[in-house]
Amino acid sequence: MALSTTVSQKKLIKRKAPRGFLKRVFKQRKPHLRLETNSDLLVHLNCLLFVHRLAEEARTNACENKCGVIKKEHVLAAAKVILKKSRG
Repeated sequence: MALSTTVSQKKLIKRKAPRGFLKRVFKQRKPHLRLETNSDLLVHLNCLLFVHRLAEEARTNACENKCGVIKKEHVLAAAKVILKKSRG
């Protein structure tokens, strides 16, 4: 393999989760809640997964409409589908 085609096995994390911000918001909104130490990371991960699913669904909607750009209508339609799927 040529040197230019090899991929580095190390993945650098460019940005950490905003733990301080999440903890501050939890304390302001629900001061009576007692949360575990890593619950803020779980909330952050849940948000990231939701945004990822939303982006995939919006991309699918845009492709079905033969549109090269994801528009507001695609995102709104995707949000309806994703929120309906994520209801418990």
